[in-house]
Amino acid sequence: MSRDTTEDLPADVQRELTVFARRIRAQSGRLHPELPFVAHSMLSQIAADPGCRSVDLVHLYRLDKSTVSRQVADLERRGLVDRAAGPEGGRPQVLQVTPAGAELLAEAARLQREELDSRLVDWSEAEVGEFARLLRRYNGD
Repeated sequence: MSRDTTEDLPADVQRELTVFARRIRAQSGRLHPELPFVAHSMLSQIAADPGCRSVDLVHLYRLDKSTVSRQVADLERRGLVDRAAGPEGGRPQVLQVTPAGAELLAEAARLQREELDSRLVDWSEAEVGEFARLLRRYNGD
């Protein structure tokens, strides 16, 4: 396919990023169909940050406190997250991923890796390295 040199390249990048984001959302939905993408993302963040509090999620995702509270409550109802006393005891409470939540995240990582491996199977090591370098640059800016 030849590229029209007058094409709007930033718009092309935006379209491709949208396709990429939709693919990631679809993958998370296959693992736990009733779990919204934002809840899956929060679960991942809680696992990555052992001292994570709901307020930290509010700031990170730039969401209203009530939205985060509903998502965290849903994760708790599903048995994927629980609350523990903060380092000083009592409040503020920190969020912890339960064994069931950790299992869900591990399965999601496995499926994502399989998907990525299948998409990159025909890429050379140099192409994969360049792709990773460009993604790091994009995400770092």
